[in-house]
Amino acid sequence: MHGRTRVSGRLADNVAYFARALRAAGLPLGPGAIVDALAAVEVAGIAGRADLYWTLHAVFVTRHEQSAVFDAAFRLFFRRRGLVEKLIAEMSPVAPAESAPEKPKAAETRVLDALRPRRSEPEPPAEERTLSARLTASDREVIAAKDFAQMSAAEIAQAARLIERLVLPDDRRPTRRLVADPRGRKADLRATLRRSMRTGGASIDLAYRSRAEKPPPIVALVDISGSMAEYSRLFLHFLHALAETRRRRVHAFVFATRLTNVTRELAGRDPDEALARAAARVTDWEGGTRITSALHDFNRTWSRRVLGGGAVVLLFTDGLEREVGAELAFETDRLRRSCRRLVWLNPLLRFDAFAARAAGIRAMLPHVDEFRPIHSLASMEALVGALSGAPSGVANPARWLHAA
Repeated sequence: MHGRTRVSGRLADNVAYFARALRAAGLPLGPGAIVDALAAVEVAGIAGRADLYWTLHAVFVTRHEQSAVFDAAFRLFFRRRGLVEKLIAEMSPVAPAESAPEKPKAAETRVLDALRPRRSEPEPPAEERTLSARLTASDREVIAAKDFAQMSAAEIAQAARLIERLVLPDDRRPTRRLVADPRGRKADLRATLRRSMRTGGASIDLAYRSRAEKPPPIVALVDISGSMAEYSRLFLHFLHALAETRRRRVHAFVFATRLTNVTRELAGRDPDEALARAAARVTDWEGGTRITSALHDFNRTWSRRVLGGGAVVLLFTDGLEREVGAELAFETDRLRRSCRRLVWLNPLLRFDAFAARAAGIRAMLPHVDEFRPIHSLASMEALVGALSGAPSGVANPARWLHAA
């Protein structure tokens, strides 16, 4: 029954704890939001679960990308049984209602961590804090050098957070557009005339222009076939981090048996929600590998749309094409001629005994500018440093062709 009711006791305690869980999951909620939520529940009245959901949603969610975190937290807090029910029972007397198990959604892992109670421990002495800091730095070094395929779920989550902190170097390049620049060398006649008219032509103050500079766009072709699935998800995290810098355009395409444009899906600020949208659109995740077909579709449909402005192409694949023919070399060469720089990222380079013996790899290598490993955070950091520099001898594709 709807109406004005006084909110107190277990419901008020659960609303307060729910707000603290949302704050731990990343939503910017202060004490005032809890007071507003209790007042909203009191005014609206709660007749069912939907009423409580949308009343709290109206108060706690202020941006669109926060909806996924709120939805996951609400489902786990008030409906999910099992582990989450035990965690909530330790801090709240309200038992959630029973529901059927559901497929995990975006941001659910982060919400689970927020709902998990933390034990308060006394602060260690200064010597122990110093040792703990050293151990933390050592752990980061271990994570940086560890292969993505050998990481646990917790290590993958930590690696994803470290990837979000990567920042590309400032590799701006001059464009055709001219902008006002007092140190420029090209005179701006229109701006000069406007300045002269202000003084009635008594003096002439020359204005100058120079070419505007901006970082080149990045276009990524990501292999999501079965052999690449353990690496492609974290590489998509990397692309999301690049897009979130908002200093450059990032176009992302994924392929296994078909090519799919996921640029819009990766544009959201929340990485969990962005990757969930990308995965929902792709129909061939962990399927077979058709590199030739994917490159052909990209060259025919997308190259003229996204390869302007001196774009850098990141080709993320192991090169293990099932049907290798002359078309694979042709499409790779065509892609190379359409961009400023083609960088091939291959997880197989993590093996010391790697040799370019596969037919697909030998067909593609002569037509790329760089050949780099991409299997760990360390290799990802090396890629970030190389994107603004000249190709190094270590990444020279000719080295692998001669070695084989």
